[in-house]
Amino acid sequence: MSAVPANVPRWDDHAWSGLPVLAADAEAELCVVGLGGTGLSCISEALDLGVRSVIGIDAADVAAGAAGRNGGLLLAGPVDFHHDAVAKLGRERTLTITRLTMAERERIARETPGVVRVTGSLRIAYDDAELEDIAAQYEAMRADALVVEHYDGPEGRGICIPDDAVMQPLKRCRMLAETLRARGAKLYVRTAAQDIAPSVVRTTDHAIRARCIIVAVDGGLERFVPSLASDVRTARLQMLAAAPDLPVRFSRPVSMRYGFDYWQQLPDGSVLLGGGRDFHEAAEWTCEATPTPSVQDYLTRTLRERLGISTEITHRWAASVAFTSTGLPLFRALGDGVYALGAYSGTGNLVGAVLGRGAARFALRGDDSLVVPFRA
Repeated sequence: MSAVPANVPRWDDHAWSGLPVLAADAEAELCVVGLGGTGLSCISEALDLGVRSVIGIDAADVAAGAAGRNGGLLLAGPVDFHHDAVAKLGRERTLTITRLTMAERERIARETPGVVRVTGSLRIAYDDAELEDIAAQYEAMRADALVVEHYDGPEGRGICIPDDAVMQPLKRCRMLAETLRARGAKLYVRTAAQDIAPSVVRTTDHAIRARCIIVAVDGGLERFVPSLASDVRTARLQMLAAAPDLPVRFSRPVSMRYGFDYWQQLPDGSVLLGGGRDFHEAAEWTCEATPTPSVQDYLTRTLRERLGISTEITHRWAASVAFTSTGLPLFRALGDGVYALGAYSGTGNLVGAVLGRGAARFALRGDDSLVVPFRA
């Protein structure tokens, strides 16, 4: 592999002043463990609900996991394509999830100005079989009055969903963290939860006492909460980025091979590409989040041969993402005011944000309106 920064995502492109480490015992009405997009959305909702004291902690940093290391896609709906989701979940439930994620996309754009770009997205067929599947998706979306168009262009044949968007995920989380601190939330990094029990989170040196505790961890959730091991499995997702290739040839993000491969081109011409996990599936079911030669070689070939990008590769990175067998995320009451959520099967940018807000509503006010549509 090329000599590039060790496992640094392309998104880490701006200065970050960082947050403090917890230096003493603390108390709050709510403690959120995990400062990715889900945990931050949970804290935001808690403040909206009028909670006066909120503490959030992370073992590493804001969005150090998949929240700041993903492909930056904001694609509405559940993890399955619309026709498959309707067959699995039913039409009304699928449409409810789609509408919730559409609304969340608008919320993210308002909450963190400048990080979201409405570009539309393409699903492109790899072969004739996938083209038939795309046709089924098109018909199902049209039947449910969702905006979708046939597409035949330089990328290939498929569909365009004009309302989809992209974002800078790491910048979004950092901006939101700063906003939440300004609203009164106390956020701490490099503060790992060593033990979670009713009303107390113990770190290496200190204790946080809270009436309600919400664990908002995606990748590695089954290790963090062992009781969930039968429901959750973590995989490694890998990406690379190439130096700017101008003029921009991919104005919209593209997914192919049933979503296993995906890429987008940033306004500066940089190309970000992810995928290939299914070719090395056994090795990629792991909590280890470092790039591997086998998947990176596949990504390099795809970049050069499929996308026709010849500029130098500047970044190679990986992230841990948790999956469930149903494709539905997990939200679980663990008892005595402790809750856990995660396992978005790669849809954490929108579904995770909705569930983060839903967890706060349920745990603090008993309102299950945002969590019910996602329950298995």
